[in-house]
Amino acid sequence: MTRRQVTSRDVATMAGVSRTTVSLVMNNAPGARLSDETRQRVLQAARELGYYPKAAARSLATGKTQRIGLVLGEGLERLAADAFLPVFLQGLTISAHQQGYLVVVQLAEDTTDQEEYIWLIREQQVDGLILSGPSLNSPLLPKLAEERFPLILHGRLKDSGFTYIDVDNSKGAHTAVRHLIELGHRRIGFISNAHFSFSGTQERFAGYTQALAEQDIAYNSDLARVASFLPESGKTAMEQMLRLPKRPTAVFAASDVIAFGAMRAIHAAGLRIPEDVAVVGFDDSFLSAHAHPPLTTVRVPAHELGWTAAELLVPLIEGDEAVPSVTLETELVIRDSCGAKTGRGERR
Repeated sequence: MTRRQVTSRDVATMAGVSRTTVSLVMNNAPGARLSDETRQRVLQAARELGYYPKAAARSLATGKTQRIGLVLGEGLERLAADAFLPVFLQGLTISAHQQGYLVVVQLAEDTTDQEEYIWLIREQQVDGLILSGPSLNSPLLPKLAEERFPLILHGRLKDSGFTYIDVDNSKGAHTAVRHLIELGHRRIGFISNAHFSFSGTQERFAGYTQALAEQDIAYNSDLARVASFLPESGKTAMEQMLRLPKRPTAVFAASDVIAFGAMRAIHAAGLRIPEDVAVVGFDDSFLSAHAHPPLTTVRVPAHELGWTAAELLVPLIEGDEAVPSVTLETELVIRDSCGAKTGRGERR
């Protein structure tokens, strides 16, 4: 026999109040003139009975859906290969849940001409949005600004005016490339993780060129390639560099996924990592330690990024108009692919 579902009538009977009072307490209705003693009786009865108000009723009472929208500016193919996103999403959902919100994921495969964000807002599907991977040339960002809707960017857009959560991409890339330089490398390749319309790509490239300039190493455009999220694009970019008359002795890949593709190309060419070509990635995804050889990479606090995104968005939803942006630090994790541990990284 199935157990009967507990209702607000049951709570009202146990607490000795009306069903209206139960609704006002459980939905934290603004302006309700109820004593603390009454509120505590209702809450205690609800806890003892295991009563939770239905989302639809709570939405009617508060005017909120208690849902956060996460819009991903990436296609299904990229999601299947993205080892960063699950950890980010875990941090986001746990933080949101602790604040009483659910997370709704919306996929926007082409953020330049689709209006998934606006649909979520105007149809009142969510109370706030987190936009992951914002593009500098997205025409939707001005529309979002006009809506004055609670929005957090996962990724910094300079002068956009939106609150964001991100890591110091430039500093992380600079640290990675400087490490390769300290190992003696001077022909260091760069493979982007995405198109340069993404601010994070620009920042990681800036860190790369800054590290070269500080050591009087001239930037060589032949050693820079643009990839597009997937390991196959990293493999293609690395193959192109390996065909140069003078190939790089090291490569900085702006994501681990791209680094995995680059490593595959190096192995396929009959070359050794790090003896012939050293490799450093970016993200420290869970697969990095299991690569062949284990990948030296820049650790990104993915869980903390997701957690903090919700921590920033909920105050905006609840009426705070001045929520500061947050930039988290990265850390270089040295494994075998750069040669530092084996002493085989020296190059001239």
